[in-house]
Amino acid sequence: MTKIAVTVPEAVQISGIGRTNLYKLFKDGSLKPRKSGKRTLILVEELESYLKSLPVAA
Repeated sequence: MTKIAVTVPEAVQISGIGRTNLYKLFKDGSLKPRKSGKRTLILVEELESYLKSLPVAA
């Protein structure tokens, strides 16, 4: 079974984006965090979409 949402540490691990940069993305609206109690969750689909939207390295 594949996860549809991950915690911040899991998002850091699977994406390669640092924790500080993830919070910057939350702040500027590039990623929308979800809250479940005290836990912050990121939808894997949104994380993948964000990464795919980044420019290709030359």
